[in-house]
Amino acid sequence: MTSFVNLTLGDFLRFIQGLLPRGAAWTRDDDAVLTQVVQAIADGTYAHHRATVYLSEVEADPHSTLELLSDFETDYGLPDPCTPLNPTIGQRRAALLAKIRAKGGQSAAYFIAVAEQLGYTITIQRFYPFRVGQARVGDPLYGQGWIFAWRVHAPETTIRPFRIGQSAVGEPLRSWGNAELECVIRRIAPAETIVQFAYGG
Repeated sequence: MTSFVNLTLGDFLRFIQGLLPRGAAWTRDDDAVLTQVVQAIADGTYAHHRATVYLSEVEADPHSTLELLSDFETDYGLPDPCTPLNPTIGQRRAALLAKIRAKGGQSAAYFIAVAEQLGYTITIQRFYPFRVGQARVGDPLYGQGWIFAWRVHAPETTIRPFRIGQSAVGEPLRSWGNAELECVIRRIAPAETIVQFAYGG
């Protein structure tokens, strides 16, 4: 049995012919005028079928959507204050995926995953107060308040190249900047913490 997704134009022609009455006037010959009329109907029906399959397989997935991207953005409150000006399709999709996956958390792994979804590779540094008996010679003399601070380390420049199949005509071949990273991390950081950003080596 042919699945719904794999139906062909020939299947649609046969389906429509199967709805016609039987008899000499209702011929199924390939060169008959009736067959040409039915073929035209099948062409239109098949085009709608392919559009439906495309919608369910491609557009319903936020990883690959294009036509429904603005609908997804509306559902997730995008664009927001962290969205770059004139974002590329890739940046819009990355922001959407980051928002979808940002279920909340306070671990370093959570913030690293959110940044990665936006296209940034980061590491997280935590600070601990200096304690006699636990700290070693040469360790920084951080006070008690440093337990609320943490630092995001990122490359000095994160370049997002134009990608065929993901980028759109008219978009720049490269884009860069860290403003979105800082905005998103500050927005989802626990309120009692202080986030620092360090770029480069």
